[in-house]
This record gives sequence, structure tokens and C-alpha cells, in this order.
Amino acid sequence: MPKYLLIMRGTDESNAAMMADIDEMMAATRQFIEETVKAGVLLAAEGLDDPGQGVVVDFSGEAPVVTDGPYGETKELFGGFFLLDVASKQEAVEWAKRVPAARGSKIEVRRVPGDDEVPQVDK
Repeated sequence: MPKYLLIMRGTDESNAAMMADIDEMMAATRQFIEETVKAGVLLAAEGLDDPGQGVVVDFSGEAPVVTDGPYGETKELFGGFFLLDVASKQEAVEWAKRVPAARGSKIEVRRVPGDDEVPQVDK
């Protein structure tokens, strides 16, 4: 079965709204994870630390440039993911519609190519 990554994306505003009701959001997220486990589709799920604790390595120039967070120019931030093993993109979308998310957030659904789709390096 194909794998799909449900990528949680938020803005400063949606992240603040989530943090305002963090206990409720965490309970809803635990419930969502339990549902995906019971359905046998969850492969992995992780949230990410505050973007102010990260760095960006930018390859726009001749040499990579490292910039410490936070990133004022970023409109949306990657906040975490759920990796699902489902039968179709439509099934992944149906799960994405059930992810607990604050108003203004987005869930991006991306297929993970199988090993047979990735060019192999001859040894």
C-alpha cells in the first residue's frame, strides 16, 4: 500500500490559537492517533519543537548560509507529521480532514514514493 505524509503547517496566528487550548488540542490529537492505530494505518507521528530553536541552511548562494530561527519571512511553518500506510490518496485525504488542527492551519498530503520508484544507484 502507498504511504502518505500528512504535514501539519501553521502560521504564527494558528500556532498561538493552538497553544491557547493546548490541553484540548493534545487530547484531540491523542484520540486521532488512537483511531489511526486501531485502523492499522499509522506508521509514525511526530511534532516539532518551536521554530525559534531551529536553523535554516540556505543553498541560494555559492556557499550554504545558516540562519538561526525564528524566521520572520516565513508565512507557514512545518509543525509535525503523521505517516500513514493507506490504500489511496483519497483515503489519506479523509484522514487529513480528521486531524485536530487550529483554525488557519493546513494539512498537506504528500505521497511517499516506494522503493521501486526511486532511481537505484548501481554498485
